[in-house]
Amino acid sequence: MMSISHENRDREFEDTPGSVHGDLAEQMRDLARSLHTKDGQEAVLAHMVRAAIEMIPGAEEASISVVTGRSKIESHAASDDLPRLIDALQESLQQGPCIESAFDHTTVLVTDLRKEKRWPEFSRGAADLGAASMLSFQLFVEGDNLGALNLLSRSPDVFDEESEHIGLLVAAHAAMAFSDTQKIDQLHDALASRDLIGQAKGILMERYKITAQQAFIVLSKVSSTTNVRLTTVAERLAATGDFPSGA
Repeated sequence: MMSISHENRDREFEDTPGSVHGDLAEQMRDLARSLHTKDGQEAVLAHMVRAAIEMIPGAEEASISVVTGRSKIESHAASDDLPRLIDALQESLQQGPCIESAFDHTTVLVTDLRKEKRWPEFSRGAADLGAASMLSFQLFVEGDNLGALNLLSRSPDVFDEESEHIGLLVAAHAAMAFSDTQKIDQLHDALASRDLIGQAKGILMERYKITAQQAFIVLSKVSSTTNVRLTTVAERLAATGDFPSGA
């Protein structure tokens, strides 16, 4: 996962008041602050996508793509249908920036899809869908899994050095925001699972006059014999008062 300090990144662009660099640093600080007001992964990612379109020169559409196993692509917070269709095309053809180059490069630039030779089938298909140029930024790589911020334009040759420069800064914030939301979602899932298991244990303790430890052993045994996840067994018991069939 990318590890880049907001302060260090922003400090590089602090300049005299009213300067271009000073304005950019202020925008980055505003972006970092605004992310703390968003609840849930999708809300955070949607905010990042909107910010990317507003801040990065040439960007008309954007999305955050998550690639698992170097083959399956999921579009998150897509600004329109075009980014979703582009990701679906990459997945169906198993070629394109997210499938190949983005695993090995921090930034992938496609200036003109009609002329792009690295992924001929994908490039033709993306151009037919209405995309003309692309700019992708790697957010994280974990084994065969990848996260990327993808920018699209319906015109060729619109992304320049400034686009890449600002895009890298936005991607740094997006990478940290993505990481933070994953941790929060994992914590929420863990707390929800603990509550479900606690409810199920309480039902068993009351019904059979057994201890909390014995109730947990019963749940674990049912999970093992039915090949059903422990949390699913607990959820079924808490909701219906019964175990899954075959217990």
